[in-house]
Amino acid sequence: MSVPNPLRRVPRALARRYRSRQAPTTIELVPQPHPWVRAAGLVAVVLLGAWLGLLIVGNVRVPVGPMDTTMTLRPSFTGGTKINVSPLGALRLDSHIAPVRLDVNVDQLDPARAQALVDHPERLSGLQDEITEDVGRGTLDLAVRSCVAVVSGATALGLVVYRRPRRALAAGGLALALLAASGGTAYATWRPDSVLEPKFSGLLSSAPSLVGNARSIVTEFDVYQKELARLVTNVTKLYDATSTLPAYQPDPSTIRVLHVSDIHLNPASWKIIASLVEQYKVDVIVDSGDTMDHGTAAENGFLDPIEDLGAPYVWVRGNHDSTITQRYMQGLKNVHVLDNGRATTIDGLRFGGIGDPQFTPDRSKSAGAEQSQELAGARLASALRDQRAAGTPVDVAIAHEPSAARQVDGQVPLVLAGHLHHEVTEVMKYGTLLRVEGSTGGSGLRAVEGKYPDPIEASILYFDRDTRRLQAWDAIELGGLGLTTAEVSRHLADENQPGGATAPPTPSATPPSGSPTGSPTGAP
Repeated sequence: MSVPNPLRRVPRALARRYRSRQAPTTIELVPQPHPWVRAAGLVAVVLLGAWLGLLIVGNVRVPVGPMDTTMTLRPSFTGGTKINVSPLGALRLDSHIAPVRLDVNVDQLDPARAQALVDHPERLSGLQDEITEDVGRGTLDLAVRSCVAVVSGATALGLVVYRRPRRALAAGGLALALLAASGGTAYATWRPDSVLEPKFSGLLSSAPSLVGNARSIVTEFDVYQKELARLVTNVTKLYDATSTLPAYQPDPSTIRVLHVSDIHLNPASWKIIASLVEQYKVDVIVDSGDTMDHGTAAENGFLDPIEDLGAPYVWVRGNHDSTITQRYMQGLKNVHVLDNGRATTIDGLRFGGIGDPQFTPDRSKSAGAEQSQELAGARLASALRDQRAAGTPVDVAIAHEPSAARQVDGQVPLVLAGHLHHEVTEVMKYGTLLRVEGSTGGSGLRAVEGKYPDPIEASILYFDRDTRRLQAWDAIELGGLGLTTAEVSRHLADENQPGGATAPPTPSATPPSGSPTGSPTGAP
């Protein structure tokens, strides 16, 4: 009988034990994201990093004339330039179309430079070149700083997110490419004449002094330099610590007309109108109707403040104004009631108008309303032709409803209307400009009917005193009930645009009858 050798069994036992301890080897594959998802993530990192870089280090301090300013680039869907003149308000310019906006903050005024400019107006001649050089130097510094900011921000955020230097550098390069593309788009769409049509928001009392007079500019030569210098000068005077708020000095070559409409018994309107007359040195007020709400004799006392507004008041009847209202208006001092094509000349401008043929204080729509408006407009057009034949052509026609106003197309350079409770500007087929004013009363008591109150709207119209043609207008919008916002937008008439015609077109004397009318007549 043989005895098993224990030394032989040891290797076999170790081998079995080793094999039993070995687990089966499995390889798990990590799912990779879709290429579009990775690309979207990279773009998000680039945009966020670039924005953070601009926010933290992407601004430069630049002296512009006597002012110390801070220039910054900000992401934007519409582009443009925003000039913050704290605490007076802000100016917005449609200077370019690009995904970046230029923000310019006026930080402070250098007392010595500002006082020298105010005390020595002759230095304004050299201010144009100085400001242009300052802005050019500041823009170049801002471009370099912005490049560094977006690359640094996108690269740093890429390192945090991906933890791979190659991917982080790709994010920085993409950010630089996006900024370069945005800069190229801004350069290609740059509008130097945008300084002629600024949009102001802020204190209404500052608007006339800051925006300034309408200018008759028909060429782009030196537009940017001259208007930028004028803007800097206005801001300097407003910030002058040694004087009070400067008085607005109207251009003696212009006639300023305040257009109001659809007051609808809002007592706050008289204070607003009086303030505008004082701030803008208004020569004439034109009211295109619906001053009342129901046209009753009991409402007549509401009209008494008109006598103290400080300017002649030209008025036509609206569909909420009765003949009782009209007779009361005719008895007020300084009021000129126009009806049936009657014309009057005030401060060199000749106005002709007609009252609304309807009286619908209940906001109803009577049968034949559109036809009655067209007939009223035709009577006004006939009266305008008679005025021209008599050698006293009318410069501005007035009607309450746009459908009546459209009938005078070709007979007058400008026709004013209301009724719609929102602003409309249109050059009609035969050359007449139609200006429909919003509600200067914020739609009266109806302002509280909707979710948001209607704004209070009015316009300052600038006429050339020699040609009696419209140069420009400022559209003024104040927040309705419970709001305190104020915006003033400058608009140039087509013939006064840079590069436009040197002489405004003359409307056709004989447009065909049955010219197109406006939208169906309602009864706001």
